[in-house]
Amino acid sequence: MNKKKKRAGTARYNKWGYIFLLPFVIVYVIFQLIPLIDTIYNSFFENYRSGLKQIGPNFVGLANYAKLITTGDLPTYFANTMIMWVLGFIPQIVLSLILAYWFSDPSLRLKGQRFFKTVIYLPNLIMAAAFAMLFFTLFSDSGPINSILVGAGIFSQPYSFFSHVGSTRGLVAFMNFIMWFGNTTILLMAGMMGIDTSLYEAAQVDGATSSQVFWKITLPLLKPILLYVMITSLIGGLQMFDVPQILTGGTGDPNRASMTMIMYLNNHLYSKNYGMAGALSVILFIITGLLSLLVYRMVGGTADDSYGKPAKRSRKAERR
Repeated sequence: MNKKKKRAGTARYNKWGYIFLLPFVIVYVIFQLIPLIDTIYNSFFENYRSGLKQIGPNFVGLANYAKLITTGDLPTYFANTMIMWVLGFIPQIVLSLILAYWFSDPSLRLKGQRFFKTVIYLPNLIMAAAFAMLFFTLFSDSGPINSILVGAGIFSQPYSFFSHVGSTRGLVAFMNFIMWFGNTTILLMAGMMGIDTSLYEAAQVDGATSSQVFWKITLPLLKPILLYVMITSLIGGLQMFDVPQILTGGTGDPNRASMTMIMYLNNHLYSKNYGMAGALSVILFIITGLLSLLVYRMVGGTADDSYGKPAKRSRKAERR
């Protein structure tokens, strides 16, 4: 009887967990799961507008997917997206690691830490569209950057930043770097502050240098946070849209070198080609999943895994 009463009490208590989860489940099903299933369903249909005439929806199977893959545009736009993401992410993660290490190291005793933390995080609070408009004005042919460069004698005439592939991609990458390095710094700093200080003290007693402490203790223990940062940044990079859209007016010029996959998707939605847009969305979903899995496998497991294996080997050696 007592066991039955305990089980009944546990069941009544556990129901509150399901009740609190219910709002999230409802929102997820309505705004995530149903649209995802609907997108996959529409990707198998020919459904577009030709002038004033609506074509479809007609079932075409995998024809939309075959068209996207064979036209050659998709690999080009995927390469553009990845290039601009990599150009912005590498300096972002390097600078964020340095700043996080400085801010979380009590021996440095940096003054004004709160002020600098606030300043580096502020660009993340600005809308990307407003940020893009600001850079478009600064780097336009008649903008202040060109006025400074010409006035200083560096250029004899204004340089058209948005007419060259390297400068356009560089500006997009630089803007993404500026907007997100503060958020990455805060995440990495939180991870570093969660590391047990006794590990650093033991390393100092053993005579380890600061670089050895960073590479052998800090970085391995930051694996979970680094994994989170890399995957979320990758997903955000694949969804890159607003910055290149505003800087290039939606054209992806020059020579479509700044056209991203989401801009390509937006063009299909704008032209009412819902079948192709659905197929492209599914392909983007698959690519995101595969790349996230690749990043996870490359970075490896958690810090507990990396430290657990040596500990197991040492225990086996002691037994022998």
